[in-house]
Amino acid sequence: MRSALQSSGFPHPDGATLINLAPADIKKEGAAFDLPIALGMLAAIGIIERERLTRTAMVGELALDGSIRSVKGGLPIASKLSSIYEVDALLVPVNNAEEASLAAGAFPVYPVANLRDAVEFFTEGGILPYRADLQEYMDRHDSLQPDFGEVKGQAMARRAMEIAAAGGHNSLMIGPPGTGKSMIAQRLSGILPSMTLEETLETSRIYSVLGMLSNGEPLLNKRPFRSPHHTISDVGLIGGGKNPRPGEISLSHNGVLFLDELPEFKRNVLEVLRQPLENGLVHVFRAAGSYTFPADFMLVAAMNPCPCGMQDPALGCRCKPDEKRRYRHKISGPLLDRIDLHVEVVHLTHDELLAAPDGESSATILERVTAVRVIQSKRFAKQKIFCNAGMSSRDLQKYCQMDANCKMMLRHAVTNFKLSPRAYDRILKVSRTIADLTLSPEIKEEHLFEAISYRSMDRTDW
Repeated sequence: MRSALQSSGFPHPDGATLINLAPADIKKEGAAFDLPIALGMLAAIGIIERERLTRTAMVGELALDGSIRSVKGGLPIASKLSSIYEVDALLVPVNNAEEASLAAGAFPVYPVANLRDAVEFFTEGGILPYRADLQEYMDRHDSLQPDFGEVKGQAMARRAMEIAAAGGHNSLMIGPPGTGKSMIAQRLSGILPSMTLEETLETSRIYSVLGMLSNGEPLLNKRPFRSPHHTISDVGLIGGGKNPRPGEISLSHNGVLFLDELPEFKRNVLEVLRQPLENGLVHVFRAAGSYTFPADFMLVAAMNPCPCGMQDPALGCRCKPDEKRRYRHKISGPLLDRIDLHVEVVHLTHDELLAAPDGESSATILERVTAVRVIQSKRFAKQKIFCNAGMSSRDLQKYCQMDANCKMMLRHAVTNFKLSPRAYDRILKVSRTIADLTLSPEIKEEHLFEAISYRSMDRTDW
């Protein structure tokens, strides 16, 4: 602090300096307090006006030469200030000006490059506020996203991904290596509806806190797609650590979390997904306090049917039955229960490999998905639900009415496949989404039949 003041041409207060960071029960860390501390010291010796200082918020890290470096979390800081405090202005480092101005609300944001700029704001007022066009950032689109039209064959998997996108359902693809599981998963985010302003700000806050917003891109206006390696730890996945921070599932908030080679993940890592898949939040408890991170994501997983991946002896599989059973049992029943769609991805024939892709483009699928999401938004207009996957038991009774034949079919499936109550509910949710895709107000037998067909893990010896 002394070096920054002297390098900028300002005196350092004589004698001992006491800096009070009250309230004491709130943990403080990081270098974002450097700028307000320095300005507070200059106000104490009369260089800047104290009264105006109390009505101005500021963050920034000071270098030894007095320059101001960017800090993490500019977006959530500005957003929180606009909701809980009455301030006249916010001073931020130049590199944080874009993201802060998008969430600042009523007060202006002033970018400052060094300590002299900050002092000039209070003494001369010559600094101009930074103004960003929120709509401009929202309208930006990535035209290089992978397209579903590039996928050969796999009609069932493409159909399942459309249902998953339309209703916000979790899915698991099972098939030999090289059949296109990863390729299909990577195209899922391209058929999800555009994020709303609220979703964009929510997701961008998480990336801002972690310092993952790049210059020129202060908002994350496309749904995130995260694909962590199977060696990830449970803390890396759900968040935590000595200084708790969000994990991969929070980085997937309002987007897609793709877990490739699902059985290769450690058992304890997969089990921590249970609670977030139910309520869309992560609660991390440490001795220093408890933390809650948002984690409302779509889970997409992929796995081989056996350790070698081939499953069929005709394809060269040499795995013994016990080896297959141990491999499949790495995934627990409670986790499988929380996955709505179990999709078998088949081995492509020679003719299919040589043929040109014949699937629909992502743009065509997106139109249908968007239309279905509009139906659901109207259905849940007075609730905090955005898609069918979020329905409660009460909602299922209200929106998933069935005739006698459908009830008989569902009863037969529950009895023969020994489905759990959770699996029963998820079949109803998927049926509701399939009915929405056909613009049917009621769930019919064909909708229910297709939903049941996506419970292959319940129907086979796993």
